[in-house]
Amino acid sequence: MFLDVRELAVRKARIRKSYSPGTLDFHSGEFRQIEPLEVRATAEFVDGQIRICGNLHTRVELVCARCLDTVVEEISRDFDLYYRSTTSIPEDDEVHLNLEDTDIAFFEGDGLFLADVLAEQVNLALPMKVICSSDCRGLCPHCGSNLNNEECRCEKSGADPRLAPLARLKQDWFKKQ
Repeated sequence: MFLDVRELAVRKARIRKSYSPGTLDFHSGEFRQIEPLEVRATAEFVDGQIRICGNLHTRVELVCARCLDTVVEEISRDFDLYYRSTTSIPEDDEVHLNLEDTDIAFFEGDGLFLADVLAEQVNLALPMKVICSSDCRGLCPHCGSNLNNEECRCEKSGADPRLAPLARLKQDWFKKQ
């Protein structure tokens, strides 16, 4: 759906849309959308800016950072966004931004695509690191087996042999105490 500045200047757009999995390009291979992305929003042209206000909801499948199992995460996000045309930026060599300018994004041309806005909002709603459960034990660093499902049979070596001189120094120090 294209949000055209000229149309929004005439009337507000009410948006109720559903994007099935695979229709939006999230520009990421880190996750997969598994349920439709439901969007309810309004778009209007206010003070020379496009304002998009609403919420979205979907579920995505990610990979646990510790054990590499799949994790289903629910994404719900409210948003209130402002977009200004790039033609409104002075063409000086240096542009100084005010604090209120940091809340505004920019678009080129006659408007912007709603799908791009939604893809950005879903990416921003994702957790930085996904873990399947707080007690996830991860993978064995030697054999790679999932420690949540099985105990690995790797030999449990003590300390790193390169640290042996430090271990002897520590033992000698404790003997002198």
